[in-house]
Amino acid sequence: MPFTIATWNINSVRLRAGLVGDMLKQHAPDVLCLQETKCPDDRFPLGEFRKLGYGHIAIHGQKGYHGVAVLSRHPFATQESRVFCDRVDCRHIGVTLGPEAGGAAGVTIHNFYVPAGGDIPDPVANEKFAHKLAFLDEMRAWCGTARPGSGRSILVGDLNIAPLENDVWSHKQMLDVVSHTPLECDKLVAVQGEGGWVDAMRQLVPEPEKLFTWWSYRAQDWALSNRGRRLDHVWLSQELAGALGGMTIVRDARGWERPSDHVPVLVSLDV
Repeated sequence: MPFTIATWNINSVRLRAGLVGDMLKQHAPDVLCLQETKCPDDRFPLGEFRKLGYGHIAIHGQKGYHGVAVLSRHPFATQESRVFCDRVDCRHIGVTLGPEAGGAAGVTIHNFYVPAGGDIPDPVANEKFAHKLAFLDEMRAWCGTARPGSGRSILVGDLNIAPLENDVWSHKQMLDVVSHTPLECDKLVAVQGEGGWVDAMRQLVPEPEKLFTWWSYRAQDWALSNRGRRLDHVWLSQELAGALGGMTIVRDARGWERPSDHVPVLVSLDV
């Protein structure tokens, strides 16, 4: 059975609900995971997405900051939200698809929004960076104890780190920039290794080919300069890795009207 999952940091779901709708119409993933929804649960635009066939929606949001959501064509058997670093800041939601999902029944999806970490790559001088490092440490511990990467599982989201040399436009110039510092990269690789996760995007497009999912708003011409980073990820458990079929980075979405600075990533599986 073909199954497609998408991930997208939408940078305000209410502001960009129309763009989400356009993406759903054009690409029709079975599941779409959103990050940085910036929306309390009672203000989430449920009706707009249900009209498009996404009748099953799990949300974990708050006013103005962070927030994650899962839109699905298939019902959920379970859903949960985990707290990291003792902060209820809406950075994780997990769902397991119910029996109505056919071949995808029982697949568990974890949707993350890892802290960005501010601008200064020093945990002493910058509390936001310290929080990011602590969050990654807790993610690694969770992978080691809860074993979320066992069985048929997928971890997606804006992990806010471009871990490989060709996940950024210039490895040398980015080494001191938050999102590509060696300390962050090592910690994210450790999370992946602890959980036994497979990097779906790099399975299909290995280095040294460059892969980007984010382009800064600060760029005068983002497409011309192409100073991107791969901050958005799709990881598969070992059991699902053999089902990997294809991937699409919807780069054109960065040029849509009033876009997010991230673009959708879609991964297809044969489950």
